[in-house]
Amino acid sequence: MRIGCLGEVMLELVPGAGDDAMLGVAGDTYNTAVYMAHELGAGTVDYITVLGEDGFSQRIMDRMESYQIGTGRILRHPTRIPGLYAIETDEAGERHFTYWRSAAAARELYTADFAPDFSGLTHLFYSGISLAILSPASRDRLFEALEAFRAGGGIVAFDSNYRPKLWARADAARDAMARAWASADVALPSIDDEAALFGDASEAATLARFRSYGVQDGALKRGSQGPVGLDGSGVTLENAPRAKAVDSTAAGDSFNAAYLAARFSGAAQIDALSAGHNLAARVVGERGAIII
Repeated sequence: MRIGCLGEVMLELVPGAGDDAMLGVAGDTYNTAVYMAHELGAGTVDYITVLGEDGFSQRIMDRMESYQIGTGRILRHPTRIPGLYAIETDEAGERHFTYWRSAAAARELYTADFAPDFSGLTHLFYSGISLAILSPASRDRLFEALEAFRAGGGIVAFDSNYRPKLWARADAARDAMARAWASADVALPSIDDEAALFGDASEAATLARFRSYGVQDGALKRGSQGPVGLDGSGVTLENAPRAKAVDSTAAGDSFNAAYLAARFSGAAQIDALSAGHNLAARVVGERGAIII
């Protein structure tokens, strides 16, 4: 088993006391890659993106390698640099972001000179943010690559992770997400994101829409209510443990990691749901995206 996680990894600025701040490395599919590599061990997870040739890009590469994530599929751009974001967290644990990413190297993914290599991968995970940072033409090239990957026996997992500010228009986001869901082997939607983007009036409406896509596996994330399986079994995690949210950063990313690690390793749906929920509950109880 070799899993590729595709998307954007960024520098993370976390304000401290006074004028102090901490500089970290984060990003939705990157966070998932970190936790998945921790669950599965070295030699199982590669990250796929475009970085620059600058010192901060090398810092990101070094951080990935410290978590035993493969960096051999990362492409390097001669002039572009990584994106940056600052994070602030309110008293309820909800996070607020300020971004500097419009010229980030990752936006070059699937332009003419920056098509990554999926050979040797058995599984691939990406998100709606991975789609949002691409031009429409690059997005089409990614979908074509995913179709070829699946035709060769690869398994694709997708999480919409809808961020309205990254999309020029909501209808463009809906079209891209629907296309991604219909071509995913494993779906990892969030009930809040789906309602915001598709206007679903209820959980039942969301579940019905996913059946219409032909989704065969995955989980509908419902926060503290616990996840629901999307494999047609109707399995729900009963009495899901709740945690006081100190920082909700990477809640969904960590769920994805533990769920996929379990499911890709052959675990039953209920065990994968439990693994995902339990890790997410731990992560929101501490500050920061990465707690390992």
